Amino acid sequence: MQTRFIIILVLLALAEYYGYVLVRSMVKNMSNVPRLSILGVYITLTVFTWFSFILFRQIHWANLPHMIRNIYVAFGMGWVVAKLVVMLVMLIDDIRRLLTWLVTTMTLSNSPNTDVISNPIERSLFLKRTAVLLGGLTLTGFFAGVSNRYRYRVRTVKMNFKSLPASFKGLKIVQISDVHTGSFDNHHAVAHGIDRILDQKPDIIFFTGDLVNNVATEVTEKFQEIFSRLKAPLGVYSVLGNHDYGDYVQWESKEDKIRNLEDLKGIHHKMGWRLMMNEHIVFERNNEKIAVVGIENWGAKANFPKYGDLNKAVDGLKEKNVPFSILLSHDPSHWDAQIRPKFPEINLTLSGHTHGMQFGVDSKWLKWSPVQYIYKQWAGHYSEGEQSLYVNRGFGFLGYPGRLGILPEITVIELV
Repeated sequence: MQTRFIIILVLLALAEYYGYVLVRSMVKNMSNVPRLSILGVYITLTVFTWFSFILFRQIHWANLPHMIRNIYVAFGMGWVVAKLVVMLVMLIDDIRRLLTWLVTTMTLSNSPNTDVISNPIERSLFLKRTAVLLGGLTLTGFFAGVSNRYRYRVRTVKMNFKSLPASFKGLKIVQISDVHTGSFDNHHAVAHGIDRILDQKPDIIFFTGDLVNNVATEVTEKFQEIFSRLKAPLGVYSVLGNHDYGDYVQWESKEDKIRNLEDLKGIHHKMGWRLMMNEHIVFERNNEKIAVVGIENWGAKANFPKYGDLNKAVDGLKEKNVPFSILLSHDPSHWDAQIRPKFPEINLTLSGHTHGMQFGVDSKWLKWSPVQYIYKQWAGHYSEGEQSLYVNRGFGFLGYPGRLGILPEITVIELV
């Protein structure tokens, strides 16, 4: 963990260095422009961005209008990522210059004209302009991505399981995850997302955790009214995610934290969602059975809690002769760490948690996000043998108030 932190710091430091070098180089070639003023603005914006990131927890976000928050976070993240993009291009240029210098040195080492060797090799104007263009597009993209935060995408997946009882073939599941109600600033847009879910006419609806960012009060009466519209013939079932426990808040007392969690559980019940806490439910049709298992958050990463108890959740399930089981588990790292090696009776696991980092490329030809370097399974359908995992990209958003390349997702799964 410490090594990774050091690597991140080194990359950010290099990004800042190359960003400054690029701006200074571009300003140097400008005429009739107050060069020091441009550099001063650049340095001021950089210092402001990093100080505000460092003091992020001390800023009273609740007192700021959503628009100001959105602009600030979009700019801050875009500003940093744009410099990382610039760094990559500039590194390519430096490698080119180094190789050119080495070839020139070896070729002319015996030449009496030593001035040729000592002359510095200038940066490529093409690569400088490319760095400026890509950096600018990245920053612009983060601003544009704010408009995608409610642009819900319905993804339909058909899954074939040999052990699925015939009576449940064609079962239509809708999964949503990571609502993060405290980030929402548009009731109408969220309600439209609920309409899109209901348009799918699902047999059953699953929510796989993180209803809030931190506290139960984020789910206001209005949002409770909106989400309580979710209905399905077999019901709506939910589990808790890592953010639902209030672990990222400094509570005045242990009792306050416990009360917050109990309030959140009550909200699930009030909305008509069946919150599953390390337990299972069996559905029966024509004397054939399937089970839905729901556990509390269980993350393989050291910095995420392990409240879930899968042994407790499946206790007694084998005795009921259930051939097919669906597990709701918020964190996809649970699948490789425990579910696959120890619970072969779990046929389908539904997770969320990653959001696809709300940033990346998500097309038929290329699927990439920085989150893939942290989570092996981070978005979409994965399978190993007779077991499958689906990772929902999230219904809401957290931190960055937008979606750049990774749209919010409503998953429709049909068992065939």
